[in-house]
Amino acid sequence: MSRAAKATLIGSLLVSGLVVWGVHYQQQQEHERMYQGVLRDDERRREKMKQREDDYIQSQRKREIYERVQRVGTGGADNPPS
Repeated sequence: MSRAAKATLIGSLLVSGLVVWGVHYQQQQEHERMYQGVLRDDERRREKMKQREDDYIQSQRKREIYERVQRVGTGGADNPPS
């Protein structure tokens, strides 16, 4: 095998190896970014659920206060207020 052929073979092997490594590296980076997005979504969902739970608890407290202050009835035609 001539010296030029060996250099070409070695060069093409190096370039091919670098291309394969580069694609693999990009795939890993993309996978990591996508996973971080999932983690952010989970955290956002947890915060939203916590906020909803806090709102519900606050709503229940207000309802208890209103029920203590005001008379609560069915409000139907069969049961007119006194």
